[in-house]
Amino acid sequence: MSMKLTTHNTFTANEKSDDLGELGDMPSSNSITTCSESDPPDGGFGAWATALGCFLMHFCGFGYISSFGVYQDYYTRIYLTNQPPSAISWIGALTPFLAVSVALISGPLYDRGWFHRLMIVGSLLQSLSLFALSFTKPGQFYLVSSPINLVVDGLPMCCDQPLMVQGVLSGFGIGLTYAPSIAVVSQHFSKKRTLVMSLTTSGAPLGAMIHPIMLNHLFNGTVGFARGVRASAGFVSALLFVACLSMRTRALPAPTTSYSAVARKCSREVLFILMTVGSLLFQIGFFFPVFYLQLDSVKHDIDINFSFYSLVIMNAACFIGRCTAGMIAPYTGVLNFTIVSTVACSVLVISMISLSDIASVVVLGLGYGYFSGVYIALLAPLVTVFTPDLSELGARMGICFAVISFSGLISGPISGALLTSQYRWWIASLFSGLIAIVGSSMFVMMRLIIYRREINGRQA
Repeated sequence: MSMKLTTHNTFTANEKSDDLGELGDMPSSNSITTCSESDPPDGGFGAWATALGCFLMHFCGFGYISSFGVYQDYYTRIYLTNQPPSAISWIGALTPFLAVSVALISGPLYDRGWFHRLMIVGSLLQSLSLFALSFTKPGQFYLVSSPINLVVDGLPMCCDQPLMVQGVLSGFGIGLTYAPSIAVVSQHFSKKRTLVMSLTTSGAPLGAMIHPIMLNHLFNGTVGFARGVRASAGFVSALLFVACLSMRTRALPAPTTSYSAVARKCSREVLFILMTVGSLLFQIGFFFPVFYLQLDSVKHDIDINFSFYSLVIMNAACFIGRCTAGMIAPYTGVLNFTIVSTVACSVLVISMISLSDIASVVVLGLGYGYFSGVYIALLAPLVTVFTPDLSELGARMGICFAVISFSGLISGPISGALLTSQYRWWIASLFSGLIAIVGSSMFVMMRLIIYRREINGRQA
């Protein structure tokens, strides 16, 4: 089954009928089928082994990306003290940007049967990036790197730069595995597809809880940065190896959707444009707590041991938010719940101005973690709801996510530049919160347009 049909069937199984009616005559999830729809076994050793492998991929992929706040804190205070926070943020910004945008490449390759090759190459790149990172030295950071294979202390110059090995190499590797590791689950499950999909993607927030604890203890203990990164690389590599051995594929039909044709159609749809622009603007402010919550806590002289757990608290709440979003959205509507979550996140980002003690860190971490998890969980269903022709769903998701990925690229550096070396937290918090509110207003405009269309439809 193609990834495009798969994505639709995954996220529309439990949609509220009112949401589907928001665009008029939108087909139901049962209206699109293929000859292999009844083939998935919905269980068995191979199917559950594949689900386990996908879970581990997300655990090591976006689960590790979400722990960059530990690196941001360590680089700023100890390892790269000669660099401003805005420059260091480029490392964390490049990784999620590439991890999402490279899906435009890995998606079509998955449809053409390249799944195992994508998993192997992506895993090798991610492992290589972490091992190479352990050989970087304090104070060495280059925003512009030469592709020429110069040798510095026995290492290629491109491997002696945190920006290149952690930002670019790791991001590209995760990007090769991200979309295919979501889509392959649908080859093995039909009735249980939504349940298994949510279970496998929950590996990301779980990894975002475990990796920061491990990295903080390694970096700030007796192990140190170099050996700590190597230990982390060995742990991640072992899990990726198990994941590659576990996953299996089944036969896929040839892809039929053209990205260029769908892009032209999307450029003429007001609701799709508002949704994409709104998500882009919102996520520019969205990443500020992810990158800076731990550093903010440390710089306010909060107990350093507790500060190391600030990201864990936030990611634990994010895990709960992801799990409960699918249960609540059928009753509230996907767009309505998205509006609530984005507005709540925006207010909480501005509230980081008042961060001053342990209680404020806990409240902000739990609140922001939960509502950010809801937003992340609802983003793909939101694209599904506003897709009139569901055969174009995969292409629309690729276009939307590619545009949104630029938010992760510019969010950290902009926040770091506003923060400055004097750590003026109120400026960065206020900017991030306000631009997130502007993004949230786009979703409100979508609701108003839909409401007006409903009124005009009844009057006609």
